[in-house]
Amino acid sequence: MAELIAVGVERWPVAGSFVISRGAKTHVDVVTCIVGDGLHRGRGEGTPIYYKGEDAEGCAEAIRAFAARGPFDRASVNAGMTAGAARNALDCALWELEAQAGGQPVWALAGLAEPVAMATAFTISLGEPDVMEAAALRAAAAGYGLLKCKLTGEGDLARVGAVRRGAPDVRLIVDANESWGDLDIAAEAAALAALGVELVEQPVPRGQDERLYDVVSPIPFCADESCQTAADLDRLGMYQAINIKLDKAGGLTEALRLAEGARVRGQVIMVGCMLGTSLGIAPAFLAAQDVRWVDLDGALLLAEDREGALVAEQGLLRPGSLWG
Repeated sequence: MAELIAVGVERWPVAGSFVISRGAKTHVDVVTCIVGDGLHRGRGEGTPIYYKGEDAEGCAEAIRAFAARGPFDRASVNAGMTAGAARNALDCALWELEAQAGGQPVWALAGLAEPVAMATAFTISLGEPDVMEAAALRAAAAGYGLLKCKLTGEGDLARVGAVRRGAPDVRLIVDANESWGDLDIAAEAAALAALGVELVEQPVPRGQDERLYDVVSPIPFCADESCQTAADLDRLGMYQAINIKLDKAGGLTEALRLAEGARVRGQVIMVGCMLGTSLGIAPAFLAAQDVRWVDLDGALLLAEDREGALVAEQGLLRPGSLWG
């Protein structure tokens, strides 16, 4: 059993700005916590899910309130807390604590493969086509072979076309961020397929997923906002893929459960992230070792990161010494 040692809120600046259809961010606020058993300590970080109404101070208070009940472990945390950033931070801290106490790395404790460097997507923020084209050119020059374009439901084909001109040889995926509710989804997907796009994230708003059942698309659709925990999987048969994010799932424990459930149902897996430091990305890095699409650039988009951070070299993300 563990006790809470510390909980806090930190603000980290974004390198430039991060723009999606819902707006621009110049910083990210994260909640952090440290847990201990008297001999060992574990650390965790969560980024509040804005579309669930979370904020960092509220997440910190949720951690304090749960910890005030008395000693806890991963089972009690996952049973007693709602999925979200607060539970993610606490769950991941407990994974590290258990690993430290057992004298083994987290990946071994979880029964996962030893982590190796992986190619990660790099996000091209929403902007005018020429701006996105220039960003794609820079990302490709830096060695990124998989780019993710943020879309808005208006002018998307021009934006993706510009990205393709800037980086003609990369793989492309797009994130519609629920913005295709009023569009001809099949026509949009067919046009994007002609530009070499291989995946469309969350084309319709959460709650309107049934619209995808009758859509004939050459590109698989990936549930993001619609897929948060394993409990969502039974109603998501219209999606060929799911995006697992630890902040949505509420921790590494639920993320692994979600991945197993998706595999059983034949759905392809992406592991993604929110903006955050490498302390928050490192647990997802372990869960992403054997998935189709890795989208873990959340710390790479910040102006600075923690000591011992994951390292990106020529588009490959390599494990650091920060966590686990």
